[in-house]
Formats: sequence, C-alpha cells, structure tokens
Amino acid sequence: MKRILSASLMVVLLALGSCQLATAQPAASVSHVALYVFDLQKSVDFYKNVLGLPQIAEPFKDGKHVWLRMGPHSQLHIIQGATKVEPHDINAHLAFSVKDLKKFTARLDKAGVRYGSWTGDEKRTTARPDGVEQVYLQDPDNYWVEVNDDKF
Repeated sequence: MKRILSASLMVVLLALGSCQLATAQPAASVSHVALYVFDLQKSVDFYKNVLGLPQIAEPFKDGKHVWLRMGPHSQLHIIQGATKVEPHDINAHLAFSVKDLKKFTARLDKAGVRYGSWTGDEKRTTARPDGVEQVYLQDPDNYWVEVNDDKF
C-alpha cells in the first residue's frame, strides 16, 4: 500500500511539474506582419509619413523589401510583388495606438488623408465598448488600418 501511495504521489508531482513548465513558457508574441503590395514606394511612404513608423535594416537588399518598426519587438515587412491593388474587408486590419487621437486626426486632415468611423462616416471616430476611440483609414493597397487611443 505504501508503494502504491508513493507511486501515486510521484505521478501527481510529475503532473504538477509538467503543468508548471507548460505555464512558465512565454506566450507567443508578434514578430512581424508582412504586407504584399503593388507599389512599394507608395506603401513605404504611407507607413513612414502617415503612421510615423521608422524604417529599419532588412537583409534582402533587393529593392523589393522594406522593413519598418511597429513596436518595441515587432516589425512591418512590406514586400513588392502584388500584380494589382485588391479590395480588403475592414474586419481584417492592422491596429495602432497613439497617445492623442485628436492630434493624429488633425495631422491626417492637414495631409489630406481620408479616415472615418467603423461604419464609414468620414472624419468621425468610433467608440469601442471599452471606451477606446478609433478611426479607420486605408493604405495605398486598400489594407485597412485602425488607429486608436488605447492606453493598455
């Protein structure tokens, strides 16, 4: 009986150790997002000038790839090669946060960049159920981009 209890205890301890190891592993995090585009320079200009993403070194050096920094540990890879500009649904979008959405939309207004609410009302914001305000715009390849004031 003592041996059975000892073996049972060993199994329980091993199982608990496995659970702790599984939960101790870091969750997956975003490395990069890649966009396949028709006009590389137009797309790069949009993400650099409209969203303010800085360009970083890329290893290909073939004139078909540009990498931009999206956050401390994530990148946007823009790749030349699409044969045409395709429509995209707003439900599939990139989302960025800014400190001051009003200042950001004022910059968009000054630059003549169109933006609007989730429902398409021009120059309007949408309030998410959690209170975060957001606007939507499209890049030169019609990819949707959300910009919000989430403080997370």
